[in-house]
Amino acid sequence: SRWESFSSRECLAPGTRFSTIAAVSSPVGAGTGFEETTMSNVTLKVNGKSHTVDVDPATPLLYILRNDLDLHGPHFGCGLGQCGACTVLIDGEAVRSCITPVSQVKSEVTTLEGLSVDGKPHPIQQAWIEEQVPQCGYCQNGQMLTAKALLDRTPNPTDAQIRQGMERVLCRCMTYYRVQAAIKRAARATKATA
Repeated sequence: SRWESFSSRECLAPGTRFSTIAAVSSPVGAGTGFEETTMSNVTLKVNGKSHTVDVDPATPLLYILRNDLDLHGPHFGCGLGQCGACTVLIDGEAVRSCITPVSQVKSEVTTLEGLSVDGKPHPIQQAWIEEQVPQCGYCQNGQMLTAKALLDRTPNPTDAQIRQGMERVLCRCMTYYRVQAAIKRAARATKATA
């Protein structure tokens, strides 16, 4: 099968610090073939605040958000940019943070935690609550942030536009109809306050 053809190195998340793995699994200089990681200070603006972290520039943005900045909205799902659980907004676009090297981030990052203002849920978050969208909740970060990007581009989307705009975010619990209803509710709420 296609999954059996991957080597263990290919299955690791992009940007994994191979030198760290090699150092743990074998003595230094034991012919591992791994180069030492070069660390850099990287400054990110996340949810309106600037943060400087000392990291390998190839480290995926997701790892920095979760491990260094303690933001737990984005989740590690597939590590391949295919499921959407790790989605963040960069320049208003839904971006897969598990495959985005931190060194490539030049604009402000918005996570799920950054949607609410002064503790008041964003209309998308409120619609999710009112429609009782989550079942297990794992994909909801990606669902809500992708929906935000969709509504910013298309404030009053049709059902077809919603399905097309959300097709790259997977939900194992199959809550797609509730997601669609919540997006429509958020669109109405946003229109009413405009």
